[in-house]
Amino acid sequence: MPARALMIQGTSSDAGKSLLVTALCRWLARRGVAVAPFKPQNMALNSAVTADGGEIGRAQAVQATACGLAPSIDMNPVLLKPNTDQGAQVIVQGRAIGNMDALRYHEYKSVARRAVLESWQRLAARFDIVLVEGAGSPAEINLRDRDIANMGFAEAVDCPVLLVADIDRGGVFAQIVGTLELLAPGERERVAGFVINRFRGDLALLEPGLDWLERRTGKPVLGVLPWLHGLHLEAEDALQPAQRRAEKDALKVCVPVFPRISNHTDLDPLRLHPRVDLRFVGPGEPLPPADLVILPGSKSVRADLDWLRRQGWEAALRRHLRYGGRLIGICGGFQMLGTRIEDPHGLEGPPGVSPGLGLLEIHTVLEPEKQLCTVQGRLAFDDAPVTGYEIHAGRTTGPALDRPAVLLGDRTDGALSEDGQILGTYLHGLFERPEACDALLAWAGLEDAGTPEYAQLREQAFERLADAVDAHLDRARLCALLGLEAEFRRTPPPASPSG
Repeated sequence: MPARALMIQGTSSDAGKSLLVTALCRWLARRGVAVAPFKPQNMALNSAVTADGGEIGRAQAVQATACGLAPSIDMNPVLLKPNTDQGAQVIVQGRAIGNMDALRYHEYKSVARRAVLESWQRLAARFDIVLVEGAGSPAEINLRDRDIANMGFAEAVDCPVLLVADIDRGGVFAQIVGTLELLAPGERERVAGFVINRFRGDLALLEPGLDWLERRTGKPVLGVLPWLHGLHLEAEDALQPAQRRAEKDALKVCVPVFPRISNHTDLDPLRLHPRVDLRFVGPGEPLPPADLVILPGSKSVRADLDWLRRQGWEAALRRHLRYGGRLIGICGGFQMLGTRIEDPHGLEGPPGVSPGLGLLEIHTVLEPEKQLCTVQGRLAFDDAPVTGYEIHAGRTTGPALDRPAVLLGDRTDGALSEDGQILGTYLHGLFERPEACDALLAWAGLEDAGTPEYAQLREQAFERLADAVDAHLDRARLCALLGLEAEFRRTPPPASPSG
């Protein structure tokens, strides 16, 4: 029997779609339901490598983990990775097929739709329930034609929709009613109810508004999720500020925020570390004094390097090194550390060559075929175990690679400068293993870091989300929407480690 489906759409971007899907994934999985996540079309620069060797949005990989599954390309068959304000790299079923501007991609959607439905059918054949995440808002009327991300998909597979809205933004009733008003009558009928997200305060003060909303729309509010203080969930795309106040003797780490920063989730273990004071540095800000500077990934390396120079940060990096600071480049940031970056095929912009920062004796040529793999190995300078994944189109060569940063079985990765101050690597997830994070922080000047187990922190977040579903959403209505009335019984959830 094909899977039953429920689609979560939002009144806006960042309304809570990814959070609610993740919460429902864990809520169902911990009760033994075979459940999988699915997002037909995603636009994000945070991505992950799947077990079947493809690339999908990071949020779907996180949702798969919440289900107890290895991520697969079918969980996010279309991924758009913006590389300009008007264009993006298009990834279909895990593989990049090229760059398209918005108008060309709109024409391509009929092809993308076939890939979306193929992936859907494969998932639906394997699982009892598939939780589908929409993109942006279904009320983007300029994108309704050939839609595959929201109501167009829901209609194609005939699934009900829950609409989630963020009350912390303000105007939550206008968000919901306005969204419904802009839907076609058939689309409006498909909305089975609402979930309000990020509520802070006394629920009794909100209840008159909820009663009005149900009378006005004829649709139920399935619940109000509270603001979950201190919850960390890897971001789909938007950069999130540090959530914990670091200790007084914390290692000072700063990260320049490139216009096309990618996979900034690499930095989440540092963002959550009580002994790391992590600061993201935006345009117009000087690089502050720091023990460690990290150049993160980039979807447009040459353009972001030019932007870094216009900020005056190249001189600041050299000054940082003169004073004994440490510098790490990850993926695109690693490529920037070399002598030059060549893009002969115009993969990330106009074809050409850009001078690098000249801090490592390497040069990079961007090639159409991406390197996509998960890896495990050891840090070359410490022998600490490290795991992660590679997503890059560059082929990097040069004598600096003779002093590798990471040992990966039969090959090596990255480079460590002769003076030991600069480390470059293609490895995403560099800080996730506590042993590797401890070693890297010690290299940067923080002894006995005592790095928390990042995988455990992620599990605690999943359990908190599932507990929130149990406590704050109408489980009977959820079960009815999922077709679980006769076979699903609530069991007491396990004690949440986060309380």
